[in-house]
Amino acid sequence: MPTVVLISQMPLPYSGIGSWTTLYNNYLRNNHKIDSIVCSKPEELFEGILYSFVKVTFVSKLKNRLLKRKKTEYLKALDKLINPQKKYIIQVVDNYGMIKPLQNYLLSKGIRNNCYIQFFYHGYPPYVQKTATLDFYENIDEIILLTKDSYILHKKEIKLMPDFFSILPNGINTDSFKKIADLEKNKLKEQFNVEDKTVFLWCSNDRPKKGLELILEVWKNLYVQFENIVLLVVGAEREKEIKGVRFLGKIPNESLPEYYQLSDCYLFPTLCQEGFGLSLIEALHCGCHCIASALGGVPEVLQYGKLGRLIENPHLVVEWEEAIIDFLKGKFEISNVPENLYSQEQWNVEMNTIIENAKFRLKNNSAK
Repeated sequence: MPTVVLISQMPLPYSGIGSWTTLYNNYLRNNHKIDSIVCSKPEELFEGILYSFVKVTFVSKLKNRLLKRKKTEYLKALDKLINPQKKYIIQVVDNYGMIKPLQNYLLSKGIRNNCYIQFFYHGYPPYVQKTATLDFYENIDEIILLTKDSYILHKKEIKLMPDFFSILPNGINTDSFKKIADLEKNKLKEQFNVEDKTVFLWCSNDRPKKGLELILEVWKNLYVQFENIVLLVVGAEREKEIKGVRFLGKIPNESLPEYYQLSDCYLFPTLCQEGFGLSLIEALHCGCHCIASALGGVPEVLQYGKLGRLIENPHLVVEWEEAIIDFLKGKFEISNVPENLYSQEQWNVEMNTIIENAKFRLKNNSAK
């Protein structure tokens, strides 16, 4: 039976914020199929997992740079796990630079045919960077994407693709992110002193492409017309006060559900090709109406408008104003969100299926 090895850029378990690390943290505490992990040493270890720790030092970095070597420490750690007589499924997450050195290592050991490389990609557009594209796509056996639309774009733009694709949407903890009763919501609004307001929420990292500045401009225009609205901004701060806006800064992950639950409408004004938009799912499961940019994987996540309002031209302030005014005037519908839609539990099941399929292919020599 093939051994499953995960090569991780992050120590696992990972205590910081990150969508895929959170998914793996949960997965590896439940019914999982990972046998070994190559990563830097975490603060705690998962039970039943064989680790090989990556040791990166200043000297090793300098040597690698001078000798033009890449990922040497990861390959050294991997080498401690490899038995040339066995077969391996090797998972890599969002680390393009790992693939060519990994391919060269497996070839040098004469074991490439005994290995099946799975690459998990959490972006949306294909990876296209001149000759590096061929080194990447030719050297993996399977790529796992977040949406079918991303696959369609890959199919259109990449001439020589790996033999196998899978779709694995992100998942959330639906026990935490869930809709609450109206009475509870009203109490929560009172607790945050917004009981008489229609509450809007923006929640993200404070980066230009996340669209906060655009929404703040929208808000200045809207607040003149609707003073019974408030915008809660989670994950960002501003020195200058803006009427009708509360900047809450960074909030611990465990506290996030209540901000979604007290909100009426969630704004997702991304200005880039998002792979998925995990916060959209958190908001949906908490009962928020969603207004989001129609970019990247977002339309598929919102089922092309069935689960929320899509802004076709998200760089235009007027389109956001129109959508928010429509919401305030009741011109919207909130569809019922299936309980298991994009759930962590479903993610775990589908991950296991993807691994089992890879084992079958490797056993039947489907790998390169």
